Amino acid sequence: MSGEKLWLKSYDKHVTPTLSYPTEDLGTILTQTMTKYSDIVGLYFMDRTMLFKEVLEFSQKFATFLQKNGLEKGDVVAICLANCPQYLFAAYGTYIAGGTVTGCSALLSPDEIAYQMKDSGAKFLVTMDILYEKVFSKFLNDLPDMQVIVPTNISEFMGFGGFKVFMGKLIKKIPKGKMDPWPGKTVVPFLEAVDIEIDLKKVAIDPKKDLALIQYTGGTTGRPKGTQVSQFNMIANMKQFDVWLDREKGKTIVISAFPFFHIAGYFIGLFLNYIGGAQILIADPRNTDHIIEEIKDKKPTAFGNVPTLFLMVQNNPKSKTIPPEVLEGIELYVSGAAPFPPEAIRDFEKQFHTENKFIELYGMTETSPLATANPMYGEKKIGTVGLPLPDTDIKLIDTESGEEIKEIGQPGEILIKGPQVVKQYHNKPEATAVTFDKDGYVHTGDVGVFDEEGYLKIVDRTKDMLIVSGFKVYSVHVEEVMTKHPDITIIAIIGVPNPDRPGAEIVKAVIQLKEGVIASDEVKENIKKYAEENLSKYEVPKLWEFREELPLTLVGKVLKKALREEEK
Repeated sequence: MSGEKLWLKSYDKHVTPTLSYPTEDLGTILTQTMTKYSDIVGLYFMDRTMLFKEVLEFSQKFATFLQKNGLEKGDVVAICLANCPQYLFAAYGTYIAGGTVTGCSALLSPDEIAYQMKDSGAKFLVTMDILYEKVFSKFLNDLPDMQVIVPTNISEFMGFGGFKVFMGKLIKKIPKGKMDPWPGKTVVPFLEAVDIEIDLKKVAIDPKKDLALIQYTGGTTGRPKGTQVSQFNMIANMKQFDVWLDREKGKTIVISAFPFFHIAGYFIGLFLNYIGGAQILIADPRNTDHIIEEIKDKKPTAFGNVPTLFLMVQNNPKSKTIPPEVLEGIELYVSGAAPFPPEAIRDFEKQFHTENKFIELYGMTETSPLATANPMYGEKKIGTVGLPLPDTDIKLIDTESGEEIKEIGQPGEILIKGPQVVKQYHNKPEATAVTFDKDGYVHTGDVGVFDEEGYLKIVDRTKDMLIVSGFKVYSVHVEEVMTKHPDITIIAIIGVPNPDRPGAEIVKAVIQLKEGVIASDEVKENIKKYAEENLSKYEVPKLWEFREELPLTLVGKVLKKALREEEK
């Protein structure tokens, strides 16, 4: 199957199977782009508009600060911020200075944050002032490697008038924390750190050896694994996606609610710099009122989200106030990180006039992050994640025997190989040996099928695949079918151990109904009848639960792990 590479015949005409990749390091590439597009808008944040030359200046100033405070090649800079300009200044500045980034979610528990700081060996920290005061203070004394802390407030680059910022802090809509000194650490507020003359030392970087990112992935058991993403992994993936999308440089304006602490959001932040595109920063992805207003005001040409957030925007009544000409100006919708049921995409397309504009992607942290995408110009098969990117090989193996699957349409675990695939986890040799094979393929844990034109469809996660009376039930398939019911917004299918059949499971459905639909007996019975009429007998859920909201991960995926824990 992989040897045939059926997907090549479905490539857009402008896409070649193999590419040549930049040899420069990330700091150099980012600097070159910001210089080339110096007078073009690079960032929008609240009322602030920043040209690329301003972004470059702040990034170089932060790089100078890092070097003057002892950063050596490869040192780790931890960034624990919402999506704001300071995040990008710190990330770009780290690469210009010769360091490595680790992004950390502010929503993690103090124990989880402390673990990431220790495991990554971070020597520098950029974080919100409120987190510095309330969270990091609990364990800073236990982080001997941490030398320099740069606290900041999200208001510092908002662009609001001084009075508005003052009032926001006063009424606590903008959280504010103390930036007091800490014994044995160097603490410098962000605005002071970038109040410096640019004076940079050139650092020799080998993109194939030196790391861009130590990105932590949420495991189902045990501690998260730090994925070592090399600079070349990230550069190669940006090049692949750039060729794939075929966008004119310096013309793209993207609104995305993907958080920068997630590799998808971080990739978007770097990629838009790479192509000279402007990004509309969204600090709070749950504030769909703000997202809608930014769309109306900034008129983006592309919109990126996880499926649940697309649905949240769609379900907000204010989305109907977006002028048709603004919607028509959005040339591209990009969805990834979770399955988007085809029927939900079609509903979204009707309201947002997005016909043939929706590109579903697939990848993971270990692929930096993109592996497949629907074509830019060719057929976008709704319900698939498209075709492998150039220089990317994908094969399917039997989940039990490990043998490669040759027959089209047969499901198997997805294995990926390419220049964007990382080599190992940080400090985790055992996990590395399990996930990465000797031939350079990464085991994804996802089950997929290829069609005759080389389009890949994700059938399930191997750990989400249910065994019911000896039959394999793929939860994504059941969810895809059930989402077509007009009353369902989100559904999660999980397996509950069958007490009467050891090793077997009972199918359970957890459902969030559409806004305005009440979970009456009539509605429930209608949904159950729909399942019986549209699913195989062994796929029909035996247990049903209706909720006002389903638990979501930090990036908007349904948190099935939490649902399973509740069952336990």
